[in-house]
Amino acid sequence: MSLKRIYTVTGMVIAALILILVLITSWYTVDESEQALVLTFGEAGEPVVEPGLHFKMPWPMQSVEVLSKETFSLQFGYEEKDGEIKEFPKETKMITGDEYIVLADLVVQWKITDPEGYLYSSEDPKEILYDATSASLRSIIGSSLIDDALTSGKAEIEANVRELLTDLIDKYDIGISILAVKLQDVELPNDEVRSAFTAVTDARETMNTKINEAKKYRNQRTNEAKGEKDAIIYRAKGDKIARVEQARGDVAVFDKLYAEYKNNPEITRKRLVLETLENVLPDAEIYIMKDDGDTLKYFPIRQLENQTPPVKEEGSEG
Repeated sequence: MSLKRIYTVTGMVIAALILILVLITSWYTVDESEQALVLTFGEAGEPVVEPGLHFKMPWPMQSVEVLSKETFSLQFGYEEKDGEIKEFPKETKMITGDEYIVLADLVVQWKITDPEGYLYSSEDPKEILYDATSASLRSIIGSSLIDDALTSGKAEIEANVRELLTDLIDKYDIGISILAVKLQDVELPNDEVRSAFTAVTDARETMNTKINEAKKYRNQRTNEAKGEKDAIIYRAKGDKIARVEQARGDVAVFDKLYAEYKNNPEITRKRLVLETLENVLPDAEIYIMKDDGDTLKYFPIRQLENQTPPVKEEGSEG
């Protein structure tokens, strides 16, 4: 075989290899759960999020980085693997705002929303996320009361941690977004502390019960006093109306007496004297006297009033 023919065959082999390389590196596939970032001489373009087969310039002009669009979970303070849970108490131990020691762990759900920032803004975005989660949780727990952390304040703590963590991740610009924060467990570190806290909680509950009972008794007595006050006021108003009406009636009677007095002063005067005597001496006998020297000195009016006239029988004569 001549040297020229050898060069020709070698050139054809190299050309075939280049062609194969171009064909292999000019196409890439994006799955529905993935997103791709195309790099042109190392410079990132717009992310490719539509699934399917895509064309690009061959390597080394363009290369592709494929990342997941799925939601990831960061487990802070513990690790669940193959159905077993491994805890890290040193990482989860923190102090509340009222200086109690608690163990708190949580789960952060996040996803990649900026492939370029995720790949090139930091060497290890997951480590940054973990450290930011630790800082956010410690900050919020450090400003919360132990009762809130252990009981009804967990939802508020979760919301505050998520807000603070989101702000930190946005400042770090590592290409991820925080979707949710869920507190798993917030508990006291040992049995002795739990026992002491339980005793304090029971004493506080007893105090609150006594306070509520005292408030209930105070409200009851206050309502009774208001009822008695209203009753006295209503009775006083009723007495006032009765006295006013009685006074009006007395005025009307007086006006009538005065009119009679103007017409017959002497008769009216005697009548008033007799009525006054009856009121002053209700049990006295009243007689009308005739002082003209006759034998009969008085006429017993009251006795005649008390006598009952005889009943006439049917069929009798006279």
